[in-house]
Order: sequence, then structure tokens, then C-alpha cells
Amino acid sequence: MFDNLTDRLSSTLKKIKGQGRLTESNIKETLREVRMALLEADVALPVVTDFIERIKEGALGKEVQDSLSPGQSLVKLVQSELISVMGEANEGLNLRAAPPAVILMAGLQGAGKTTTVAKLGRWLQTNQKKKVGVVSADIYRPAAIKQLETLANDLSLDFFASDITQKPVDIARSAIEAAKHKFLDVIIIDTAGRLHIDDEMMGEIKELHAAINPIETLFVVDSMTGQDAAITAKAFNDALSLTGVILTKADGDARGGAALSIRAITGKPIKFIGVGEKTDALELFHPDRIASRILGMGDVLSLIEEIEQKVDKEKAEKLAKKIQKGKSFDLEDFREQLQQMQNMGGVSSMLDKLPGINSIPQEMKDKVNDKMLARQVAVINSMTMQERRYPDLIKGNRKKRIAAGCGQELQDVNRILKQFLMMQKMMKKFKAGNMANMMRGIKSNVRGMRR
Repeated sequence: MFDNLTDRLSSTLKKIKGQGRLTESNIKETLREVRMALLEADVALPVVTDFIERIKEGALGKEVQDSLSPGQSLVKLVQSELISVMGEANEGLNLRAAPPAVILMAGLQGAGKTTTVAKLGRWLQTNQKKKVGVVSADIYRPAAIKQLETLANDLSLDFFASDITQKPVDIARSAIEAAKHKFLDVIIIDTAGRLHIDDEMMGEIKELHAAINPIETLFVVDSMTGQDAAITAKAFNDALSLTGVILTKADGDARGGAALSIRAITGKPIKFIGVGEKTDALELFHPDRIASRILGMGDVLSLIEEIEQKVDKEKAEKLAKKIQKGKSFDLEDFREQLQQMQNMGGVSSMLDKLPGINSIPQEMKDKVNDKMLARQVAVINSMTMQERRYPDLIKGNRKKRIAAGCGQELQDVNRILKQFLMMQKMMKKFKAGNMANMMRGIKSNVRGMRR
């Protein structure tokens, strides 16, 4: 996420970080490169101009100039301004309304609006323990209604049926009444998208908005459209008075222009960010954490929260007790660890949140990908339970059978057995309680995964 911007800003700020003194000359050169990095990231020009002016003013100020490490103070200043541009702190959903709280979702076609309705429903269900209903008022795309129904059934959300012969206002009112009778806490209403903003679309959604008076009106926008996302959001805000924005497809956005432009142009907060296709790939938008990611400092807080939410604590405790009792770490345990990583969004999702990840060469990061996890799990699934429990049995013909069973090469089987042995050694060090040895083991295992 935001890889290009991270690389450019990190390398630019690294040059000045170690300098003992800031001068007009090196500040000017640094800010010129920061400006170019932001423009290349497709950040809106007025936002870039204001950003650079505020940094310049702060950099020439007495507080920065007189600090023991002015270069690092400038980096902190850039971080602070990034946070300010994106909105200081996360602004959560306002659900303070007589149930059901009504959330209206707006956006252009192709932004991932219908999927985001389901993701938001799941997030409310999982994180806030709300009973959630969903309905589609998109009368132009029967496939959108069916898509939402399928997603709702998969996630155990209440789905209210609608038909293309109905008017959007009637669909919404009917669903809200039905939600009241079911004592639901929240109802999320999907609306029709278009390929571009037009008068008919705006007139229809304004009528719907006025009829149901939602507590939250969220604009769903594709982050890969850059500063156009902010311009489109402003057009919708002028018509609807939005309460917030959800950025989708951020995992595919190497630039970051939308995230850095929307708040400044619309005045509306980004409340959530979509970071993948899975229905659990929706995160609260924390400006301070995103700023840290952009500057290559990682996002350890989000990583910890993700681990707490998605790691099976019962299985983790069971494994810890097993190791502490001196029992051997086997391939079945290794498979469970790989599946836990998949549940957390895969290797790429975790790498994105680790500090200093931008210092690892891109070709090395590309080798550690999420498809690798699936292939590793497939190899272990091809083994018998006896082989998983007693890995020493896996030799010669057994390796050939395992490779054939999962449609992979013999070298793939050998590779995962090598990685397993590294992990097994690391677990033995963990039992001994030697943290330094354990960390060396982790580094060794990561190197092995890249071979």
C-alpha cells in the first residue's frame, strides 16, 4: 500500500535525517523532492502546495533549528503534517439513533460499493456486536441485488429483498420498517452507481437521502483513482452532505493520492479503508498509523490488533503448552501456523505493517507472497497424518507421492521440509527461553523462505 510514495519519501528524508544542521539550501532541496513525490503520488496540487508551505515554515522555525537533531525533527514535522492532512484521528461511525441506525452508501460504479456494504456489515457485527441488515436499492443492476444477497447469506447478515420494478425510496422505506420489526441495530442501504456523475443519478440519490434521513451517508471510492477520488467525493458531498468516506482497493494503490487529498478537499473524514477482496479486509482509517506506513515506519498497533482479532487464541495456547512440555513441533503444527497467517490476510498484509519494510529490495518482497502460503498448505495437506506427526518418515517415494498429490514439484516438497526444520529449531530455542536465539531463528527462517 502506497509503495511508490513510501519509497520516494523515505529515501528523500533519509538524506537529511543524519545532517547535523538544516540550511535554507538543504531544506529547499528536500522540500522540492517531497513536492515531486506527492505530485507523482497524484495528490491534488492545492493540497501539495499547502503541505509544502507548512513544512517550510516549520523547518525554518526556531524549535526545529535549535533541536539536537534537526534532520530528525524535520521528519517528525513531515509525519505530523501528513497526519493533519488526513484528519488527525479516526472518526468512527455515529450510530446514536433510534434503532435501526440507517447508513446510506453512495459511489460510482466499479468502486466496490456492494462488496463494501457487506464488509461494513461484517465489521459492525464482529467488532461492535450489532445486528445488521442490508438492502440494495440499485434498480439498474439486478446482478448487484443478487450479489448482495449472496454476500449477506455468507456473513449471516439480514438481507431484505428488492426488485428492479420498485422505486429506490420504496425499497429503502420498506427495508427500514422490516428492520424495526426484526429489532435490528443497523440497516445499510446500497444505492445505484454510474460510470460518471450525472444529474439523474444525483437527483435520485438526493430524493432517497431526503426520504430516509440516514444517520451516516458514506461515499465509497476507489483509492486507485488518485486525486479524482477527492474531486468525485466533493461533487457528492455538495449534493448529499456526506458524513464520511470509505477508501477501497488500497492494497492495490501504490500512490496514496486519494488518502492524502480527500480530507483536505471535502472536509469529510475517511472512516474506513478497504485492503483486500476478502469480507474481513476492512480497517478503521487511522491517520497517524497511515502516516507511519507512508514514511516506512510500519504500523505495529494495527498488526497487534489484527493478531488479537484473527489469531485462534485457543490453538496458540495449545501449541505454547505443547512446546513448553518438551513435545516436538510437527508438520501439523506448522500447517496451523501457515493457516493463521492466511487468516490474517497473508504475508503481504503483515509485511506492509512492519517497520523498515521499505529497506528490503522489492524483488525479495515479491518472492514472499500469499500464493506461496497456499502452496505450502497444499503440500502438507497431501501428506498423511502419520507423516505430519513424524516428518522423519518423509523420504524418497513418499516425497514423490506428496508432490504428485498436490500437483507440485519434488523441489517444492523439499523446500517446505527445509522451512519446517528451521521453524522446528526455532521452537526448541523458544522452549529454552533464549529470546536472542529465537530472533536469530526467525531471521534464518525468513531467509529460507526466500530461497
